[in-house]
Amino acid sequence: MTSRQVISPNARQALYKDHSYSPAIRAGDLLFVSGQVGSLEDGSPEPHFAKQVQLAFDNLVAVLAAAGCTLDDVVDVTTFHTDLKAQFEAVQPIRINAFGNGPLPNWTAVGVTFLSGFDFEIKVIARIPGSN
Repeated sequence: MTSRQVISPNARQALYKDHSYSPAIRAGDLLFVSGQVGSLEDGSPEPHFAKQVQLAFDNLVAVLAAAGCTLDDVVDVTTFHTDLKAQFEAVQPIRINAFGNGPLPNWTAVGVTFLSGFDFEIKVIARIPGSN
């Protein structure tokens, strides 16, 4: 069985502890990143949707960096949206800015009814560079 290692960025560790989950788990050469949301420093939702999405990506980048990864190492993405149809247009430019034009990771977008006050969440699986 592959051992699991918790990966956590230096910032926001108290937030993860308060909510009882690991920001990411390294298992072998893979990194499984928990859903990241666009929260302000105190953990509350950023009220402006596009800024909330950008903060979610920023938080994702911080978790990836703690494992020595970048967005280029991401192979699978799942996003959760409280109103996918209405939000898609606002997410696209932020997504393209983050991941560029290719090669793009797999992507699954899921419509949900509740995200604890947030409207967008992103979780990923990445391959850790230099792992064999």
